[in-house]
Amino acid sequence: MPKLMWVGLGGFFGALTRYLISGLVARWCVSFPCGTLFVNVTGSFFLGFLMTLAAETLVISPNLRLLLAIGFLGSYTTFSTFAYETNSLLESNKILEATLNVGLSVFLGLAGIRLGVWLARNLL
Repeated sequence: MPKLMWVGLGGFFGALTRYLISGLVARWCVSFPCGTLFVNVTGSFFLGFLMTLAAETLVISPNLRLLLAIGFLGSYTTFSTFAYETNSLLESNKILEATLNVGLSVFLGLAGIRLGVWLARNLL
């Protein structure tokens, strides 16, 4: 299967998963973009885990990396939605919430990557 097909297949399932999971999480958080925060943090965790396994421990084929890392996780996480929702908070004069969204997204995203890397290295 050509590389673009692997990326497209992963992207299809990543986008559907993001839509479903962020919608479920958003039901519990009405005035804060928890759904986007959740998918971005969990996506960061899974990317850290996957890429560490691929680079340091397991042999993961280049096509599987395309499918999972670029396709699935690339469409599962979303920077543009994060930026849009932060801007909406700013336009609503919710400065504290916008600042919290940026801070939590960056901090928890990096923490997710670090946790994924740590788990991948320490599981084997």
